[in-house]
Amino acid sequence: MMGAKYEYYIKDGNYKSTTNGLMFQWQLYVNKDNKLYNKLASSETLLWNDGAVNTDSVLKVQLNEGVTEIIGYKCDELIFTCKSGIQKYYFNKKLAVDPKLFVNHKFMNWYEYISRSNALPLKAVVENNQFTWESVATEVQDMKLEASFFELPANMATTKSPY
Repeated sequence: MMGAKYEYYIKDGNYKSTTNGLMFQWQLYVNKDNKLYNKLASSETLLWNDGAVNTDSVLKVQLNEGVTEIIGYKCDELIFTCKSGIQKYYFNKKLAVDPKLFVNHKFMNWYEYISRSNALPLKAVVENNQFTWESVATEVQDMKLEASFFELPANMATTKSPY
């Protein structure tokens, strides 16, 4: 449903992910709008979430240093016990991200994670009452991305997500 392959791109506070899922196709965060757009296979209309809105809250934070290695990177583990469930992130500071770029991105505890790790996650595990989602990096590549890569497709309708 969500796909077995997930590609993530980031530049200047914008990010985009694509997947080979049968339901979920791609996601785009546009920093200047502080909106997260989602493309589902069943609709030509993009659903967006306000990045400033977070219905979840972090109740407890635990940092464990040097717990695992992922594709050659020694990773620390950051565990959030949340109102919604458990979120675990594994990261290495060599994959640095400036948290100031995401200061307004509260949705899904993203700023909470970035402000504590200052790095992209190489692995993420989210467990709640509705699902368990796990993502593990298999490769990291430097690449040049044009700003247009992070633009919404022309003439595509958008509507606020009900979720």
